[in-house]
Amino acid sequence: MPKRVVGFGAFRRVGGRLPASTLLPALVIVLAILTVVALTTGAYPIRSIEVLGLLLQLLSIDLGISTTQQQAGVLLDVRLPRIVLGILTGVGLALSGAVLQGLVRNPLADPSLIGVSSGAALGAATVIVLGATLLPGLTRVFGGLLLPLAAFLGGLAVTLAVYALAQMSGRLVGAVLLLAGIAATSAAEAGIGLYTYIANDDQLRNIAFWRLGSLGAGSWHTLALVTPCVVIAAIVMFSLVKALNALTLGEVAASHLGMSVVRVKNMLIWAAALAVGALVAFTGNIGFIGLVAPHMARLIGGPDHRVLLPASALIGAILVVGSDLLARTVVAPAELPIGIVTALIGVPFFIVLLTSNRRNLGV
Repeated sequence: MPKRVVGFGAFRRVGGRLPASTLLPALVIVLAILTVVALTTGAYPIRSIEVLGLLLQLLSIDLGISTTQQQAGVLLDVRLPRIVLGILTGVGLALSGAVLQGLVRNPLADPSLIGVSSGAALGAATVIVLGATLLPGLTRVFGGLLLPLAAFLGGLAVTLAVYALAQMSGRLVGAVLLLAGIAATSAAEAGIGLYTYIANDDQLRNIAFWRLGSLGAGSWHTLALVTPCVVIAAIVMFSLVKALNALTLGEVAASHLGMSVVRVKNMLIWAAALAVGALVAFTGNIGFIGLVAPHMARLIGGPDHRVLLPASALIGAILVVGSDLLARTVVAPAELPIGIVTALIGVPFFIVLLTSNRRNLGV
């Protein structure tokens, strides 16, 4: 009997898919409504009319809506950049997950596959534990940017190692990429475990909080660093959407269609690494978005990457902004790490997804 291969067929919905002309505008509306709710809700509530007045003031439009300086500070300097960072995070993680799932033709792939998240966590843990003793000069030079810089470089280093291991005879092998990613993640976790063993109480709390993720670093300065990385990565991914559709037929079929498989794979891997590395450097590890968002998009919109990519991006943004809203309000004025909320959303969804498709998965 031939071996059963787990593919996207196990996760496709037979009927009831929404056309792109309905799905994408609906997701945009949901994201817009959720953004307004997030802007008005928090430990310091601001009415919708006041939010409108403050946003219009940014455009030099004054409708005479009465607002205070404190409201302007909370909305424009804290809440708005945080929400924009959340949207970028959802878009970047979801797009990377959708691209990697299509690239290796495995529905269980997500951004941690290429080692970015684990490498970034190792880089951050290195600075948290050893920064004051072994890296005092760098701490003085880079200040608060040392932690995200170390996280980005750590993610990049592990990605390079995984990428090198997955190269066989000049081409990128998807199965080896999966195994190399698992090995790299295990090695990084071992390093983080060592840092956890030697860390003091304050350092342990910092490592734990960073690994659970937060949008608390959201600021206009952060956005100036992160936005170009996510935008460039998204442009590369969307420009290769036809190639992704061709890859779902297999590498041989894609090459017969005139596609340079090696070039496309290289560009997509580096685009995903750029987006995820930049985001994780400032937000920490926010799990399940890159796994769940593409699946949700595939269930309601189908496997065509021309629809799947924008739908995944919008769903990812909705999930992150919604999770952050819960994280900020459930235990206000304190704040839950957003990674806890995304895990609480992602794990049940994934269990339902697996159990409802056990026959297709061969179990």
